[in-house]
Amino acid sequence: MSSVIAQTRFSVLDRSRTREGHTDAEALRDTVGLAQELEALGYHRVWVSEHHGVPGVAGSAPTVLAAAVAGATRSIRVGTGGVMLPNHQPLVVAEQFGVLESLFPGRIDMGLGRSVGFTGGVRKALGRDKDDAEDFEAQLHGLLGWFRGTSPTGVHARPAEGLTVPPFVLAMGEGAAIAARAGLPMVIGDLRNREKMQRGIDHYRTHFRPSPWAGEPYVVISGTVAVAATPQEARRLLVPEAWSMAYSRTHGTFPPLPPAERVEDLAMTDKERGFYESGLAGHVAGTEEQVAHELETVLKETGAQEVLVTTSTYDRRALLDSYRRLARLW
Repeated sequence: MSSVIAQTRFSVLDRSRTREGHTDAEALRDTVGLAQELEALGYHRVWVSEHHGVPGVAGSAPTVLAAAVAGATRSIRVGTGGVMLPNHQPLVVAEQFGVLESLFPGRIDMGLGRSVGFTGGVRKALGRDKDDAEDFEAQLHGLLGWFRGTSPTGVHARPAEGLTVPPFVLAMGEGAAIAARAGLPMVIGDLRNREKMQRGIDHYRTHFRPSPWAGEPYVVISGTVAVAATPQEARRLLVPEAWSMAYSRTHGTFPPLPPAERVEDLAMTDKERGFYESGLAGHVAGTEEQVAHELETVLKETGAQEVLVTTSTYDRRALLDSYRRLARLW
């Protein structure tokens, strides 16, 4: 076993991806069931995501789903990857996480992102626009203030005030600088763009200011990791998501995951094929030995303390097998 891998925490973000021929309800139950399996395998935390109006994603209410996951598990940490803060009032977010922490003390994480709705229609439905993402840093400080009881409104967030729910910043774009200034742990991806990821990590460590939430930098790297008996089987795990991404780039909507065998039989346009092949490239995928070597390399390069695995695929049994094989590495 690699010593650097053995010293690293491994966690999972499950996006509750819908699958062709299956319902949104099944996708949500799949997330809860996977969390139970991940807990038994010894993963550190499991997170859920926030998407609105996306046909391929059932997870639209992450704090609600996190409650279901926490209620179905006993020890694994549970959180969000993330709540998109510009979509919400910080008081309401504080109240929701206060309820979660009160019900499941010591197990809840508050992963926070700065994205707004995927399309103009979704943003309009949420009462938001693209510029709201620019207010993320102020919203973040406002949210943390509700836990500390420092809101200038004179209002107190119940039951959040006085509780400590670890906050994490999802570092896309300006996120690394914001996480550093706020003195918060950072989640950064993805593993396919190592240079950009390393620049963000270096900036974060250089400019980090200790805070009541974190005394030193804490880096979580995120991305797709697929492990199987052969490199070919590992690659097939990547096929459904790669095609869904290619379809979204060429048709403007993000669809449910198709079976790998259907994608492999598709006649694609040159444009679709280009996006599809790009979607298959650069991930950490292969046999246990290959993945261990690649992970050891990236962990030594980044000095990250944790890996957040974000793999999505149609075949849930193959996905669980991948997580079992990955767990054997540490």
